Amino acid sequence: MGHADTLLAIGGAFLAAAFLARLGGRIGLPTIPLFTLAGILLGPHTPGLVIVSDPHDLAMLAALGLVLLLFYLGLEFHLDDLKRGGRRLLAAGGIYLLLNIGAGLAFGFALGWGVPEALVLAGVVGISSSAIVTKILIDLGRLGRPETRLILGVIVVEDIFLALYLAALQPVLSAAHGPAGMILQTAKAFGFLLVLAAVARFGARLVGRLIAVRDDELLVVSFLGAAVLVAGLSELLGVTDAIGAFMIGLILGGTPLGPRIRTLVHPLRDAFAALFFFAFGLAIDPGDVLSVAGPVAVAAALTIAMNVIAGLIAARLHGYGPGPAADIATTLIARGEFALVLAAMAATAGLDQRLAPFIAGYVLVLAILGPILAGHSRWLARAFTSSPPTAHRQSARPAEIGVHDGAQEAVLEKRG
Repeated sequence: MGHADTLLAIGGAFLAAAFLARLGGRIGLPTIPLFTLAGILLGPHTPGLVIVSDPHDLAMLAALGLVLLLFYLGLEFHLDDLKRGGRRLLAAGGIYLLLNIGAGLAFGFALGWGVPEALVLAGVVGISSSAIVTKILIDLGRLGRPETRLILGVIVVEDIFLALYLAALQPVLSAAHGPAGMILQTAKAFGFLLVLAAVARFGARLVGRLIAVRDDELLVVSFLGAAVLVAGLSELLGVTDAIGAFMIGLILGGTPLGPRIRTLVHPLRDAFAALFFFAFGLAIDPGDVLSVAGPVAVAAALTIAMNVIAGLIAARLHGYGPGPAADIATTLIARGEFALVLAAMAATAGLDQRLAPFIAGYVLVLAILGPILAGHSRWLARAFTSSPPTAHRQSARPAEIGVHDGAQEAVLEKRG
């Protein structure tokens, strides 16, 4: 692709994604599935206008979008959040992970696509979309509800699990040679994560002093360089680049520069993340998605069922009534960016070709159903109890689940 063609493709991708997202926004749909849909419609696998004929032409920009997405997530997460939540937060998050990861793993083995594929499917089915969940909470005006803090706490636990899961999954997907090779690669990956975690816990202020500068331009150059460099180093050591970016975001988020970096990275994150989702759509053949429509429907139904059960258990654990339980269950249904991260890893590892269209269809279905079900959670509340669905009974002592009030609003802005 020539220089002019590249510029036309990138500009067209941005404008097409923005146009379709604006149309979807009028009916309350989140942007992530719409960016992916724009890539599908304007890619080489559908008739009509083709903006980008080869998805690899946007590969580097899409990778940068993924790095910025996970970097921002790391900025929003605080190590102290987990301490404040205590055992009930871990129990609520653990319930969600146990039910959804377990169901995803069983579903993956039932499909018979292979062990690595089943492990990828477990992660795809098991992790909620922080971006879509956040947007749902904002759009439905649920910021002030006590159960919202529980929802955010579950997301925090899922994010921590995701970092560990991806680190463990990377050696499996890279087909390390023999048990010794796999153990060595896993040890390197976890060792690198432990070093980054130690820096986040004990050396964040030192890192902050090293990159501290008054000029915003130089600060942007500094934190972007750090994020991309650590992401590349992570890839070399067997940890996916996304987790390296998450960890450097975690480190910088714990410095006094954290709020300022969040403000500066926000527009960059949104722009390049749109390209990541658009590029993923480019690689999807709608005909392939139709070929896995059955598994997509089963997986979507399984996810909804597991989230209803988990939401009810978590709500009762924290003393919430049927209304909040329905809100919790439906708000956490959506799947999105993390599923696409796993899809990209699976594609790089050369796994079963049915995985990518399955994940695309699964994400699109739940990203659309999630906001709709959350907006009509009162229907589920009726099933939980015979009391009026609008009566949100709450505990007399709302649990402190680990996302403090001051940080809650910041977390609610992430990937919005």
